[in-house]
Amino acid sequence: MKFKKGITFILGLLLLMLAACTPTEKSESQLHEKKQITDDEEMVFSFEHPQTKQKYKIIYANQLFYPYIEKVKENPNLSSSETLDLYNKEVIQPIYQDCFENGEYYHMAETLLTTVPTGLTEIQVVSEKMETHKAEINQLIQESLLKSADLLPSQSDVAVCVFPSATNNRIPFAVGAGKIIIPYSLGGSDEYLKGTIAHEYHHSVWAEKHTNKVNTFSILDNIVFEGKAVMFQKSVFPDINLISVNLTYNKELWTQIEPDLKKSNLKRSLEIVHGGKGLPKNYGYSEGYKMVKSYLDLHPEQTPEDWTALSAQEIFEEGKYLEHYQ
Repeated sequence: MKFKKGITFILGLLLLMLAACTPTEKSESQLHEKKQITDDEEMVFSFEHPQTKQKYKIIYANQLFYPYIEKVKENPNLSSSETLDLYNKEVIQPIYQDCFENGEYYHMAETLLTTVPTGLTEIQVVSEKMETHKAEINQLIQESLLKSADLLPSQSDVAVCVFPSATNNRIPFAVGAGKIIIPYSLGGSDEYLKGTIAHEYHHSVWAEKHTNKVNTFSILDNIVFEGKAVMFQKSVFPDINLISVNLTYNKELWTQIEPDLKKSNLKRSLEIVHGGKGLPKNYGYSEGYKMVKSYLDLHPEQTPEDWTALSAQEIFEEGKYLEHYQ
């Protein structure tokens, strides 16, 4: 099986932390009826954790694209709004409750929910590829979820919703607690899929347990938030590198971002975390990972559940991070 490789998911994860975390009731009710698929074995693979009995679903949205694509072909004169309505009815509504409803980061799904997919021929090819590799996809996701849950227990049932993607720039993201969206395309590796699931699982658990503890996010909050997810993924799969981490401490680069750490500024956060304005690619992710590592070097007894619950300021101060730049 091949799976899209890259680190574009990181930018999306940053955005989910920077924007408002809850949708309005009006936005949900206007767009979607609240329906739920049955556990059709062609579309849903269900399992549970052998010890905790936590329940998991892998939902294959490609099954819903087949009738959608056929109806689009049969009705070439549909307007844009009619096509969107058809997409919502055929693809989104049947899985809305499992994959999107009441997600703490519902805004992350807005593009997926409100944009008609293009490249239907390619999507059909990808969908057929998903069918061919479904058993392997199930195995990879199941392995990652169970290993992740062993390190970081959760009370939420988890749905991993796999969408066929015609492009290589669709990003995985967590809609909220127990709701993970994975775009599947024709490039990449099995290791990337497993690592991505672990990364998104961490964000899912954070949404479940800690969303209500923070009202606004500073740039430091976002750096540490991503650093925690990178650390967790490396804890689950030490040999899988989703992102290259630079372990050096460059004082010149640090002086460019230190004055901004307490600010809440989307544009500047993107520049720092993703890289830009003289900063190396993924600079903020390296710094975030090193902040968490600095803390854990001084507090090796802390479990993932312990350090996930800590604030960014606690990680930063109790990890004595500034000493690395003195």
